[in-house]
Amino acid sequence: MKLIGYFRSSAAFRVRIALNLKGIAVEHASRHLRRGEQSSADYAAINPQKLVPALVLDDGQVLTQSLAILEYLEETHPEPAILPKDPVARARVRALSLIVSADIHPIQNLRVMAYLRQKFGQTEESAFTWSRHWIETGFDAYEATLKQGGAGTYSHGDRPTMADLCLVPQVFNAARFKVDMQRYPLIGRIHEACMKLPAFDAAQPSKQPDAEP
Repeated sequence: MKLIGYFRSSAAFRVRIALNLKGIAVEHASRHLRRGEQSSADYAAINPQKLVPALVLDDGQVLTQSLAILEYLEETHPEPAILPKDPVARARVRALSLIVSADIHPIQNLRVMAYLRQKFGQTEESAFTWSRHWIETGFDAYEATLKQGGAGTYSHGDRPTMADLCLVPQVFNAARFKVDMQRYPLIGRIHEACMKLPAFDAAQPSKQPDAEP
């Protein structure tokens, strides 16, 4: 299989963690998002959304959307599991994952930031303020959900789940946008626990072949 991503992409980061956790070896390829390489005709033929990641399977079929890819990896490589077996627990993990992947990430990613600047004349500072607001709004909800119960060493119990795969890349983004993480002690503790695991550490942006300062 081949994973097409970008070192700083949160969505690609999620998939890299899952691949590492499950011990799945893939070829890595990169599309430089800031240079617009994802908009080229050859990549649009692979992923019409012109986003990363895309997972190219051995038979040439292409999977897109990081959560769909995570679900595929879980179904085809069930151990170690990133979703609990209990239906209520699975729903909780998916809900935490969606706080990040559906409610935070899409409205503060690179193309949204670029649109704010290009079409609405926002400055770099005001665009950063926009992003920081939506990260904080989502983290407020995530932290409150953790306080309601279910969290252990990780977001759900004492083994990493899909929720942690979504949370950790967003914490990396939060640092870029200068979010005050002191507001989120549970998120901070879980992030620290995750980054002690080799699968998470090896997936971080700075350790990717296409990493830049």
